[in-house]
Amino acid sequence: MNRRHFIHSAAALPFISAIAAEKPRHLILRSSWQTVNIGDIAHTPGVLALLEKHLPDVEVRLWPSKLDNGVGEMLAARFPKVKVIQGEEVRKSFEECDFLLHGSGPSLVAQADVVKWSQATGKPYGVYGITFSGQQNPRTIKDKTKQPVQTIDVLSGAKFVYFRDSVSLELAKKMGCTCPRMEFGPDGAFAVDLKDDAKAEAFLKEHGLEQGKFLCCIPRMRNTPYWTLPEKHAAVDEKKHARNEAMKDHDGKPLLDAIVSVIKKTDLKILICPEDKTQMQIGKDMLYDKLPEDVKSRVVWRENYWLTDEAISTYRRSAGLFGHEMHSPIMCIGNGIPAIVCRWAEQTSKGYMWRDIGLNDWLFDLDKEDELERVAATVLAMAQDPAGSKAKAEKARDFVMAKFAASMDVVKSCLPA
Repeated sequence: MNRRHFIHSAAALPFISAIAAEKPRHLILRSSWQTVNIGDIAHTPGVLALLEKHLPDVEVRLWPSKLDNGVGEMLAARFPKVKVIQGEEVRKSFEECDFLLHGSGPSLVAQADVVKWSQATGKPYGVYGITFSGQQNPRTIKDKTKQPVQTIDVLSGAKFVYFRDSVSLELAKKMGCTCPRMEFGPDGAFAVDLKDDAKAEAFLKEHGLEQGKFLCCIPRMRNTPYWTLPEKHAAVDEKKHARNEAMKDHDGKPLLDAIVSVIKKTDLKILICPEDKTQMQIGKDMLYDKLPEDVKSRVVWRENYWLTDEAISTYRRSAGLFGHEMHSPIMCIGNGIPAIVCRWAEQTSKGYMWRDIGLNDWLFDLDKEDELERVAATVLAMAQDPAGSKAKAEKARDFVMAKFAASMDVVKSCLPA
C-alpha cells in the first residue's frame, strides 16, 4: 500500500465507522401467548416498552401466538414501529434478525420456536422473565440427531436467562442449567404503560367510584376453568373442577372478610373485577352474592371483561388491589399502586417474586391457615394508610425498574456493535 492510499484509507476510517455504527440491528420478540387474560396480554407491551426505552436504535419484530380480541389493534396503537411477523415473514426474519428474545411467561412457552431459531440460524437467543417449574416442556421438537430437546438444555444454550422468581432460578441451577448468565429478572408486565383513560373514567363515573376512594379485588379458582370459555374448545376437567368446588369457599373467605372490614371501617368502596374471562362469574358467585346487603351497597361487580389498557387506567385511579391473581398486582406495583397477593399450591412459584422485590408481608399462602387469617387485617391496614402503602409500592417499583435497566444492558450487549 502506497503512502497516498494509506492516507486516504485512514481519512476514510471515521466515515466507514460511522456507517458501520448506523447499520440497523434487528431483534425478534417471541411473545403474546393468549388474549383471554389481561396478564398474559401484558407480557408483550411490557417488554416492548423496555426495548423501546433502552434499545431505541434496535428494530423489534414481534412474533406472536395470539393477537385477537382487539389486542393487535391495542399494541399497534402504542407501538406503531413494531412489525408483527407471521408465516413467511418469520422465515425472512430468521435471515435478517440478529437475536431472538423469548418474552415473559409462565414457562419457556415457545421452546419449540427457540429451538427452530437456534438450529436454523446458529444465532444467539435469550430468555426474559419466566417461571421454571422443573418440568420439561412437553411440546419439544426433535433436533438433528432425532433426540428430544429438553427445556434445561434450551435454557443452557441461551446467552442469558432471567427468571421472574428466585425459586425458579435456584431450581434451574439445581437441575444443572449451565447458561452463563442466570439471574432474577422481573416479569415484563411490570413495565406496561398502556392506558385507556376514557373508558376507565366512564366506567368509574357510571358506578360512582371516585379516584383514590376504592380498592380493586380479583378472585379466582384454584384451576382456571378454561372449559367455560367457548373459544378454548376445552372439555371439562372433572378433577380440577372438583378441586375448585371443594376450595372456593375456603379461598373466598379471606377476600370476603377483607371486603366487609374495609366497607365497615373506612369510607372506601370495592370494585370486584376480572383478570381473565372466566372471572366475572367467579366474582359474582364467590364474593358479590355472598356479601351482606349493607356491605353490597358499596361494592361494584364488573360483569364484563376488559383489556389491559382499561384495567391499568382503572388500577391507577384506585387506592390499591388485593386478590388471588398475580399480574394485576404486578401492573399495579409497576405503576406505584399498592397490591396484595394471595397464592396456593396449584399456582406456580411466580408469587414468590413478591418476596424478591421486598413485598413479602403483602404475600399470603392460603394453604397456611395462619396466613389466611391475616389477609383481611393486612388489606385494612393498606387501606387505612394510603401514603405509607403507596410509598412501599413505589419502593418496590423502583427496585424493579433498576433490575430492568441492568437486564436491558445485557440484552444490548448480545447484539452486534
